[in-house]
Amino acid sequence: MSATIYELAEEALRLARGAGLTIATVESCTGGLVAGALTEVPGSSDVVDRGFVTYSNAAKMALVGVPAELIAAKGAVSEEVAVAMAEGALAAAGVGLTVAITGVAGPGGGSAEKPVGLVHFAAARAGRPTLHRERRFGDLGRAEIRRRSVIEALEMLQEAAGATGFA
Repeated sequence: MSATIYELAEEALRLARGAGLTIATVESCTGGLVAGALTEVPGSSDVVDRGFVTYSNAAKMALVGVPAELIAAKGAVSEEVAVAMAEGALAAAGVGLTVAITGVAGPGGGSAEKPVGLVHFAAARAGRPTLHRERRFGDLGRAEIRRRSVIEALEMLQEAAGATGFA
């Protein structure tokens, strides 16, 4: 049996708390669902600092400093923009750990190069290399793509907080 979203959030908070880290989320296609999952857990306020919902390109630029040139060159749904979102949130929020999500949840908006279900994730921890993952969930429906994205983001927070996968 796989862990529930609530259990994943609890574990991410436990690991961040143990490492003395505060968290900010930067969400595009999930629209705040990761922050919602984290703050569903009682006592999360000592770890969760804030969530940025950067659904538009303008919000990505204004709130977490993603360069307009990067979005123009790579597109909002890209490894480079996900990494810039996560790293920008470290500076903007002054936290020790961030996770960023940008993708195509559908049902429209996809292309041959960037199909519905393509999601890029990045987790940034102060003083460590930024972690990136690309997932191609397929056209499973908007709700399922977003649910799977929340799970992936919480797992990345756990990995980053536990310092596994970081040099």
